Amino acid sequence: MKRNATAVWNGTGKEGTGNLTTQSTTLNKTQYSYNSRFAEGVGTNPEELVAAAHAGCFSMKLSFVLNAAGFTADEINTKCDITLDPAAGVITESHLTVSAKIPGISKEQFDTAVTDAKTNCPISKLLNTNITHEATLL
Repeated sequence: MKRNATAVWNGTGKEGTGNLTTQSTTLNKTQYSYNSRFAEGVGTNPEELVAAAHAGCFSMKLSFVLNAAGFTADEINTKCDITLDPAAGVITESHLTVSAKIPGISKEQFDTAVTDAKTNCPISKLLNTNITHEATLL
């Protein structure tokens, strides 16, 4: 299975502009720029997209882990914060904040499932950074 996206960039790193298009066209020539990455400009940026990918991948993996243990979540809500050190040009952390409503599960079972999903979701395995989490069972 392969998925793809295309980035087009025009101009210098600071003054230039670009756009991103995904295979599904969910992103279709979506704007990104220096300002959308390092300030509060209009458009997306690579770190925001990595955060979305990690949150989505983790949530789905957690659902699979829970199902294997005999549980079905009513809801899994995951936020991912990606920390970029612009001076070093390095993503230093991906922090997952998850809350979930899962009938019949104990806090210990939930925490075990969260740790499993954090360690084993494909995006976690892809990232070469510190991955942390906090988890709340509703």
